[in-house]
Amino acid sequence: MFETVRNAFKDENIRKRMLFTFFMLIIIRLGSQLPIPGVNQAVFAEWFANQSSDAFSFFDAITGGSFLQMSIFALNITPYITSSIIMQLLTIAIPKLEEMQRDGEDGRKKIAEITRYVTVALALIESIAMAIGFGRSGYLTEYNFMTTLQVIVALTAGSAVLMWIGERITDKGIGNGISIVLVINIVSRIPQDFATLFEQFVTGKNIAQATLAIVIILAIILVTVVFVIVLQDAERRIPVTYSKKIQGRKTVGGQSTHIPLKVNTGGVIPVIFAQSLMQFPVVIAQILGKGNGTGIGSKILKGLSQANWCDPSEPIYSIGLVVYIVLIIAFAYFYTSITFNPLEIANNMKKQGGFIPGIRPGKPTSDFLNKILNYIVFIGAAGLTIVTIIPIFFNGVFNADVSFGGTSIIIIVGVVIETIKQIESQMLVRHYKGFLNN
Repeated sequence: MFETVRNAFKDENIRKRMLFTFFMLIIIRLGSQLPIPGVNQAVFAEWFANQSSDAFSFFDAITGGSFLQMSIFALNITPYITSSIIMQLLTIAIPKLEEMQRDGEDGRKKIAEITRYVTVALALIESIAMAIGFGRSGYLTEYNFMTTLQVIVALTAGSAVLMWIGERITDKGIGNGISIVLVINIVSRIPQDFATLFEQFVTGKNIAQATLAIVIILAIILVTVVFVIVLQDAERRIPVTYSKKIQGRKTVGGQSTHIPLKVNTGGVIPVIFAQSLMQFPVVIAQILGKGNGTGIGSKILKGLSQANWCDPSEPIYSIGLVVYIVLIIAFAYFYTSITFNPLEIANNMKKQGGFIPGIRPGKPTSDFLNKILNYIVFIGAAGLTIVTIIPIFFNGVFNADVSFGGTSIIIIVGVVIETIKQIESQMLVRHYKGFLNN
């Protein structure tokens, strides 16, 4: 990785792209510190500190602390992520969008444009809900039309600007812009989390205990990162052979290739789906000031919150963890089913004269791919579950109060790997261009 970055800096064009990306990231971090006029920062910070669940902690982590600061980037790119997922689902349900997706570059541009409009609409809806909710709760300096409108405009514009920055990084930077914006926000919180871990497990301990704590913490992080790297790169390669054809006086085809089926086909999406579904009732309850009683409803809400899982003193709430695991596996299969179509791949192979050795073309090939896919999706979902549970377990058993978890690690590692691959591909293209010019 370091060799790739070092070689990239030797190329003037790629160096400019990397520097452009760096300056865009600086702008993002500066914007994350600019407070929204009209929000009572002290009152909001006190309310956030009193939240007993982790419903807002993950949201604050992926926004790089912008939500806690209630800055102009408080919504961050979460509306864009949501709109992208919605568009993926609608592409399967609406034939017109599916046709756009098959139209190549022009179709993808149209879908991207629609995604932008949906992003702004979602940001506006979320901004209105937050502004009205905070105003009624007394978190605004004055709850009137102008102050509320000011907060709505600032939140919506901040989300739109971040979307624009992400797209500029994709076009003029090193690529993968939206993902890089998300990662820089998560990474910005890690130093604070390490400081919390150091204060909790090292400060005040003797040398032997402090050393053991540091070794254990580093070992857990290292093992988790290595496991995520293996999970992200793991794939099952299905061999494909193309029949020879005679075109004019030439014989074409006859080559062998493979279909790469990624083990972690859904990436981090199943975890985000499962987490969002379980935290949604908790978020609504906290905004409405409910869920702090002793009734059955309050106990259910506590069971939905990750902050109460794996707690030895209250093991009953770990039932929520079991539900969480089931949701991750279910969403892994669901997301794979809407993004990967074995029948379409089998038909395309048949049209091009391709076949899997030992498997007849057409439906038998589709059934074979389905069988393999169901097997590896379960392995990928199990791997996702392990990575997600490790931080939850240590947070629950040892009360380690950190904002980053398995989801954050998967996002960081996945984006870093993809970004390095993008840089390598840009270097390869530049090398070929230089070779051709010579």
